[in-house]
Parts: sequence; C-alpha cells; structure tokens
Amino acid sequence: MRLPDWFVYALALAVVVWVLHAADPSVDTAEPPPETLEQDGPLLPPPSSFDEQILVRVDEPKDGVGTAFAINESGDWLTARHVVDGCRDVGLLVGPGQYVPAARVQLDDDSDLALISTGRSPNAVAIDTAPDLRVGERGYHIGYPQGRPGEAASRLLSRSKLVTSGKRRGVEPVLAWAEIGRTRGLDGSLGGLSGGPVFDADGFVRGVIVAESPRRGRIYTATPGAVSEFLNQSQVEVEPGSTRPINDNDYGRRADDARRSLRVVKVACRVS
Repeated sequence: MRLPDWFVYALALAVVVWVLHAADPSVDTAEPPPETLEQDGPLLPPPSSFDEQILVRVDEPKDGVGTAFAINESGDWLTARHVVDGCRDVGLLVGPGQYVPAARVQLDDDSDLALISTGRSPNAVAIDTAPDLRVGERGYHIGYPQGRPGEAASRLLSRSKLVTSGKRRGVEPVLAWAEIGRTRGLDGSLGGLSGGPVFDADGFVRGVIVAESPRRGRIYTATPGAVSEFLNQSQVEVEPGSTRPINDNDYGRRADDARRSLRVVKVACRVS
C-alpha cells in the first residue's frame, strides 16, 4: 500500500527535528576567545635545535673600544667578554679624556659576558632577567658605536645560536633583534656598541649586546638567563636602578641621559 505524500513529508520533517535536538548543541558554536589577548605578540618560544646559527670568528685581541653599564653603585659594570678579553689595561671613560682604570676584570666561561670592577659607579641601570619576552617588542641599544655616542632601535625577532671559532670556541644562545632605527648620521657597522645594554620600553635592561650583522640589519644580545646566571656566579650585588619609559620618538634623549649619568660608559682596551 502506498503511503500518502503528506505522511512521508511529515515523517521526514520529524526525523530532521529529532536530529537537530539530539545533536551536541556546542558542535557548531565558535570557540571561546582566549582568556588574555597578547597585545605585543606571542611569547618568545624556548630554545630549539632549529634556531638560526650566527657564525663569529674571535681573533687575537687588539686595542679597541666597547661599552659597559653599571649594575650597582659599588663599581661593578657589565660588558661583553670580547670587549675586554686579552686586554692588558681596561679603562672606563667617566669624563672628557678621563678614564678610570679597571681594578679587576672577570670573564664568563660560558657566555660572551664580562664584569669590570672599578670601586665606584654613581648610577645603576635597572635589570630585568625574567624570561617573559615577546616577539615584536621594542629594544633600545645604547652605547658607543664606532667609538662615539650612538644608539639603535629594534624589535625582537627570535632566538639564535652564537657559534664562535678562532681564539675562543663555543656555542651560546642569544636573542636576535631587527634594527628599525639608529642615530642620525651613523652609517655602517655598530662596532663599539658591544657590551652595551638593550633596554625594553619600560626602561629595564633585558640583555647585553654581543654581536651584529650589518648586512642583515640584526643585533644580537645575551639572553636574560645568561646574564642572570653570570651575575649569580660572580656573587655581585645588583642594585635596582631607576627606570623611565622609552619609545621610538625619544630613545635618543634617553640614551643621552644614560651616558651623561654614567649609567652607560665607553670601555677602552689596550693590549700592548
């Protein structure tokens, strides 16, 4: 017996209604938004075997200049190891033509870091060694590129590995920053900026400048973890310095303030 058409249509409709009500009501709903929105980019991922490798050759030491910054008022200054390694005399410029000799230089065995002690440093920077860096956040590199006052602005790109050969061999994790601005009239290499601090937008030091790649527009810094470990091993007291926010429009003035207050100074190395 053939069923009436109206009965077939009613049965089909009933089946559709049952399926819709029996299904999980959350199947077609959108995923809930994250609890927090990351405004400055994702957190920097942990070190990986796929991190970019930066090859640097360390030759015999020679006379030169670099940068250092005060970490307390007891005369302790942080810089890059290659700035002072092999130097017979190390001095810090504290006034026009006035250098204070280093009483002691301590080198890090694992990273491109060193500590200079002079007995006094009038103002200290504020250091933040927390690992919570975000990709894309701003960095401001202050020091003495090419032996004269200068600075560069950047944004954080990624982690990298610094592979050194020659007089010193080793592999260490570093952070890679993409340069987005620099002192007007400063062209070419940023050599001499090594050992200087990289400040974040809140005015905290987040690393030490250890290398650059002018062709690629990259600046490399020791990681906060490496800085923290070296300072702990050195058993020096890190004093909380003052902070002032920095941005892309005023980082030149903030850099001048850091140099005038002797929080950031020029380092001179004499080998012979």
